Amino acid sequence: MPARTGQQYMKGLSEHPAEVWIRGERVDDVTTHSALANGVRSMAALYDLQHNPATKEAMTFESPSSGEPVGLSFIIPTTVEDLERRRVMMTHWAWESCGMMARTPDFLNSAVSGWAGSSEYFTANRPEFQDNVLRYHEHIRENDLTLTHTLVNLQRSRNPSVFDKIEDQIALTVMKETDAGIVVRGSRILATLGPISDEIAVYPTRTHLLGEDAKRQAFSFALPCATPGMRFMCRESLDLGRSNFDHPLGSRFEEMDALVLFDDVLVPWERVFLLGDVEMCNNYSAATQPTAHTGHQVVNRTVVKTEFLLGLTSLMAETLGSTKVPHVQERIGEIVVYLETLKACVRAAEADAKPNQWGVMCPDQGPLTAARNLFSRTMYPRMAEIVQLLGSSSLMALPAEADFDTPIAAELEKYLGTETTGARDRVRLFHLAWDVACSAFGGRQILYERIFGGDPVRNAMLLYEGYDKRNAMDRVQRFLEREG
Repeated sequence: MPARTGQQYMKGLSEHPAEVWIRGERVDDVTTHSALANGVRSMAALYDLQHNPATKEAMTFESPSSGEPVGLSFIIPTTVEDLERRRVMMTHWAWESCGMMARTPDFLNSAVSGWAGSSEYFTANRPEFQDNVLRYHEHIRENDLTLTHTLVNLQRSRNPSVFDKIEDQIALTVMKETDAGIVVRGSRILATLGPISDEIAVYPTRTHLLGEDAKRQAFSFALPCATPGMRFMCRESLDLGRSNFDHPLGSRFEEMDALVLFDDVLVPWERVFLLGDVEMCNNYSAATQPTAHTGHQVVNRTVVKTEFLLGLTSLMAETLGSTKVPHVQERIGEIVVYLETLKACVRAAEADAKPNQWGVMCPDQGPLTAARNLFSRTMYPRMAEIVQLLGSSSLMALPAEADFDTPIAAELEKYLGTETTGARDRVRLFHLAWDVACSAFGGRQILYERIFGGDPVRNAMLLYEGYDKRNAMDRVQRFLEREG
């Protein structure tokens, strides 16, 4: 199958339903359920871009297997030009949701492509695992599948180190090996996009390392989301069933986060990539560099999201007639600084990209790590605050769309219009600002950006331990020893 259409994506979800639970209800069909259907439609729009004459060339490349056009996020990059082409493709997808849908398929497509290009790494665990990785990459590329992933074990108590505290009864654990495959039981968090994905990838994360005795929790595999014994437990939906006018983001871009429960799930041997080797699981990220590829997608998406917020805040100021107010200019100028910083990090990561030992061109991790840390800890929470400060009372003086079709509509037009904008357009704009910075959808966006890359403290510990500080220290030492 070449690159899918949106309709083909939706048909796949309906024909192969995963076990999805939300608010005490088992979902029959995610494509029609009120909590998920609009998110499905937004995902389908991404696939349709692969067939839009205006974007098709930028979205696809020729499959090395079939010669058909397939999604460009599946490319195994070997040159900087490949990374640049992939970024253009990712930008098209990011703008479809204004950067609000973080786990679009390009995120994990690029990770699995990185594994495939570095597949020799997996042979040291078991020789057949290399073939498994290569076949799986081809499978998802040729069928244009949507992946979710789940990386972190639930824990009854937190471990202050970068190593997880593993409890067999809670963590996802290998219960036995059979001729058909491995059987796993336990739980994992947090599968964003899980209920509306075709497949799930389960693998170790660099931010939650495994201890020496965690052999039964050391693995990497992938499964169809409809696999028997696997359940997705959703949080409350942020799609409140309101119009695009009232909730322009929440009514479109609910990508859903879910806890994943595994009840003696069989993972066929051909779907296993790593097993039982703690050191290999802990080191696979550094060796195959999937976080460089996913980081490329992440930071590029934050560029789009930041540019969107620049446009939003500028329209807010223009609508309220405050474009000449010094503190308004200062705050919007702050967003400009964030945008240019993020753009520079993306370009630096591409300019300083290097091939790994297997010839896969990997973006430079340093600028991407810096951008991800700045965006999650500083930039995005601050930009949401700027929206609140600029919007002020206008964020709460918000009639619903339906109010403009009532006898009081004329009064709304009279009192809510500004010198530059009519009442309806003003209210529509500030509904968008509310959805960014004040609604449940907006709150989840802030929380997600803060934590989706892992515990910030663990990330800082890993950055401290892994970053080469010796040259800087040596320079200071030479200065201290300088005479005259």
